This record gives sequence, C-alpha cells and structure tokens, in this order.
Amino acid sequence: MNPWITSAVAGLVATGPMTLFMRAAERYLPPTQRYPLPPQQITAKAARRIGLSANTPMTPAWEFKTYLAHFAYGALAGSAFQQIASRRDGTSAALAKGSAFGLAVWTLSYLGYLPALRILPPATRHPPKRNALMIVAHLIWGSVLALLVSRSARRRAV
Repeated sequence: MNPWITSAVAGLVATGPMTLFMRAAERYLPPTQRYPLPPQQITAKAARRIGLSANTPMTPAWEFKTYLAHFAYGALAGSAFQQIASRRDGTSAALAKGSAFGLAVWTLSYLGYLPALRILPPATRHPPKRNALMIVAHLIWGSVLALLVSRSARRRAV
C-alpha cells in the first residue's frame, strides 16, 4: 500500500483512542472547564462560516458530523507522518517520533493556524488543565499513529 495512504489510515484509526481519552478525561476537568471540546468548537465555527445554524445543538446528527470532521482531520494530519516514519524504527524510536509529531500537530493547530484563522482562541487563553488534556490526547494520537505506521512498514519490508 502507498505510504501516504497507510499513514492516513493510521491517522484515522489513531483518532479513535485519542477521542475516547478526550471524552473520558473531560469528566475530570473542573465544572467551569467542561465547555465543548475543540472538535465540537471547530466544527460549529466551520458550520457558521458556511451559513449553517449558529446555535447548532448537539443532536446525534450534529455529533456524527463533528466526529466525521475530527476523524477526517486525523487522517489528513496522519498522512504527513510518513515523511518522518522509517521501517527501521523500533518501537521506542517510533513512539518518540509519534509523540513529537502529535505535539507538533497540537502546537501548529492550537498556537498556529486555528487562532490565525480565528477559529479558536490560542491555547495560551485556555486553562492549563484543558491544555494538558489536549496535549495528552495528541500524544496518544501520535503514538498510536507511529506504532501503526511502523508496524505496516516492517510488514512491507518482509
């Protein structure tokens, strides 16, 4: 399989554990910090920008669209990982690269283009516990992504 596609599929799959963590960890935030998670905020902002309801309720259909967008972004971002992946990477090297990649995606997103496009305020304006939740979620995503890509690359090499 093409390495770009392998990485995209791995990014899509890695978004699952990331999302499960985000949803579970959100319950442990202080009540004042339990406002919608970034995938919901980003999807709502995008919907408003294209003329959909400004106050979209979290109906099952809307929640599905949020997850669809989140998983699609995970696949898109994951596809870029193949540029730094190596079939010679052992588990430790893959985890290190994946963690660094996940952190880079968080940084570029929450301190870069999301604030620049006025989709979300920069991470510096969010509470530390919310930022910690999102950083750990991206570390999980990057680690799972790297393990899947590394495993696939080793299988192709055999």
